[in-house]
Amino acid sequence: MHVSAGPRGLRALEQRAPLRALLPRVPPGEPLTACLTNTAGGLVGGDSLTVAVEAEPGGRLLAMAQAAEKVYRSLGPDVRMDVTLTAGEGAWLEWLPQETILFDAARLRRRTRLDVAEGGRALAGEMVVLGRTAHGETVRTGLLRDAWEVRVGGRLAWMDALHLEGDLRRAVDASSGFGGAVAAATAVFVGPDLEDLRDGLRDLPTEEGAMRGATVVGGVLVARWLGHDAQAMRCDFGRAWAWLRHRAEGLPEKLPRLWHV
Repeated sequence: MHVSAGPRGLRALEQRAPLRALLPRVPPGEPLTACLTNTAGGLVGGDSLTVAVEAEPGGRLLAMAQAAEKVYRSLGPDVRMDVTLTAGEGAWLEWLPQETILFDAARLRRRTRLDVAEGGRALAGEMVVLGRTAHGETVRTGLLRDAWEVRVGGRLAWMDALHLEGDLRRAVDASSGFGGAVAAATAVFVGPDLEDLRDGLRDLPTEEGAMRGATVVGGVLVARWLGHDAQAMRCDFGRAWAWLRHRAEGLPEKLPRLWHV
């Protein structure tokens, strides 16, 4: 799938099943919004998804998932997701996730590449939940590799990879790992006033059941979450995201209605 927006709106949309993009009407002041949906209802071992989202110079685009993505048990092959995000000069780009829910024995390899031109701004994130926690399910084995690569003005600014494989419960329960948390999230922002935004994020009240931290490294603001309660972490993530988009770009301090459904 490829979605591109310019100063006057949608410039290109290429899509192939099972991925589809919906373009809902948005309130005044909001950027063009593309809601991505997987019509297959989930991912199984061997599936491969490629997504490219671009805000061209001067463009404004919010791309988001319509619903949580489910990665089901695999008998061996990995699910692969490659996401490429590009923000041109003077552009604003948001990549707003819903949760990726891993079932027991799921195998996921995801790579997210963010390329921001000088003078561009971008806010991107991902959320992972280990099991359908509302059903009391847990994840014992499998693979989770979630890798990030951020470039600013063509220069590599930040790379990171979370890699859990085999006995996931051991890594999740360890005090040096997730410390018993069942959900994790990352948000990165590229743009001006990084230190002020970092300090503001640190001062925001944190939802009970969620932990949040923020730092600036290599010209990138990186915020991280762990949640012993997946819903609490989601709420905290959404509150912080709304605050960031408002402070960084002057957008309404709220998220799309579809994100809350």
